Amino acid sequence: MLPALFSRPRLAATVGLMAWAASMAAGAQAAAHYPNKPITLVIAYPPGGSTDAVGRLVGTELAQRLKQPVVIENLGGAGGAIGAQKVARAPADGYTLLLAANNEMAIAPLINKAIRYRVFQDFTPISLVATQPMVLVASQASGVKNTQEFLSLLRQNPGKYSYGSSGVGTALHIAGEMVQQAGDVTMAHVPYKGVAPLTNDLLGGSLEFGVFVLSSGLPHIRAGKVVALGTTEARRSPVTPDIPALAETSAFAKVDINSWFALMGPAKLPPHVLAALRGALADTLQSPGFRAKLEASGNVVAAPGQDMGAFLKAQVGKYQQIVEAAKIDDR
Repeated sequence: MLPALFSRPRLAATVGLMAWAASMAAGAQAAAHYPNKPITLVIAYPPGGSTDAVGRLVGTELAQRLKQPVVIENLGGAGGAIGAQKVARAPADGYTLLLAANNEMAIAPLINKAIRYRVFQDFTPISLVATQPMVLVASQASGVKNTQEFLSLLRQNPGKYSYGSSGVGTALHIAGEMVQQAGDVTMAHVPYKGVAPLTNDLLGGSLEFGVFVLSSGLPHIRAGKVVALGTTEARRSPVTPDIPALAETSAFAKVDINSWFALMGPAKLPPHVLAALRGALADTLQSPGFRAKLEASGNVVAAPGQDMGAFLKAQVGKYQQIVEAAKIDDR
């Protein structure tokens, strides 16, 4: 007969407790060895756009450095908000990440009251990846060749001419409003469902002006199909030093806005997961091959170690001023 200390009920409980402890230890060990399974990188836009291009490059680099597959999931809709919301609701284990852009992080929550995620509460900022300016262009049919001609035409004909963007509340729309506010000019905004129809109308001459991210506009600028009036950052982009910055014209001296891409995770990522992701991305940002690919499409690669939280707060503040002045509402 077993002693009382090892009676069958107590023995069973002891064995169960040991099994539970072993299970917990195994789970903790697996968690500490992050990652130990494929990672999903959500891109909140359809394939083929600038965010998708950057995200796929980032995914390839992270997979090599973290030694696990990175699966790209394109989840477009609502200006990036659908993909962002999926990541905000994902488990905080580092296996669901977002290649974020300014649309869904800094703009959409300001103008779309239906959005349920909170940027500063529901996400962990991991790292800025790259920035690129936007570019104001004129169609060949407009006859405008530079910013002075642009200002003269609009001031003589307030509200007569139009500019196009990829949609209400997008970074391109916000940049167009900033140009109007700074230059004290008025244009009608024509929101398109993406860059492709915007491009068609610009090249066809039925739209006078438009705003592109530099990577989308550059092929048409280089081909002479549209005229680059200026990029939207305070200084010329090192990628396109031949294209002036709008800020070089005194009326646009305060125009300083860009498009950016960042890696984000759900809120409360464990410290060891965050450290692993930041380390892998820091190595990626310093990779000559990665830098060359991004710069070829008009991006400037971010320096490793930037304070992504502070950057995001500054961006939201800048966009909020423009949105309120222009009374933009996407409800």
